[in-house]
Amino acid sequence: MKLRRTSVAIATGLALSLALTACGGDKSDSGSGGKKITIGIKFDQPGIGLKTQDGKYTGFDVDVATYVAKELGYKAEDIEWKQTPSSERENMISNGDVKFIAASYSINDKRKARVDFAGPYLLAHQDLLVRADDTSITKAEDLNSKKLCSVTGSTSAQNVKEKLAPKADLQEYGGYSECLTGLENKAVDALTTDDSILAGYAAQKEHQGKFKLVGLKLSDEFYGVGLKKGDTKLREDINKALEKMKSDGAWEKAVAANFGPAGYKNEPAPAITEKG
Repeated sequence: MKLRRTSVAIATGLALSLALTACGGDKSDSGSGGKKITIGIKFDQPGIGLKTQDGKYTGFDVDVATYVAKELGYKAEDIEWKQTPSSERENMISNGDVKFIAASYSINDKRKARVDFAGPYLLAHQDLLVRADDTSITKAEDLNSKKLCSVTGSTSAQNVKEKLAPKADLQEYGGYSECLTGLENKAVDALTTDDSILAGYAAQKEHQGKFKLVGLKLSDEFYGVGLKKGDTKLREDINKALEKMKSDGAWEKAVAANFGPAGYKNEPAPAITEKG
């Protein structure tokens, strides 16, 4: 009988110890008592959103998202970055995989049918990247006899194909880095997306001197922060954060740090238009 009571006491003590350990684990998940935020970015866009070989995250979108998260009450170590392919952005927001997305995410009516946006926070223009020695492509119409690359789900390639060069041979790859490899290997003749993204690639050390921007402004691309449809409070809070980022100089600092080395001529910070 005495042995049974001792066993029960030991079991009870062990269970209590495990419970306390579990509670302690919850509290140590992050610097703010376990509170985390998951943010979608690109992992393969130098200057915009890039996961480096040593596991760090860099780029203008990363700086914007980190600033916004801070204004929402999260420290940098509270952020869980999630890779966000262009074709999956709406699904990831709708499914609750991310709190919001800052991933060179151009605002348009088709996307607004499924998600809401805050911002915009950057105005980019669609352009073409070609090999440095290529003189055959100086305008969009020159793509009619060429192989044009962009990523699946991007609006850029469709814009060229439907409006500017209907006879272009469109090649859609999973990521911009794949398009760049194809461009270098002459599997494709041009890569199209926003000039900010193209400038980031062209400025990388391993690519310097190999490619050039044609210098076209084929469209206006207003980058917004994507969030779940109907979450007006979050949109309002993000807009306030973006306004503060512009007013305190952090926006200009991020532009200079991420685009300056490429000689990218950015537009001024756009006015906030996506409101309730």
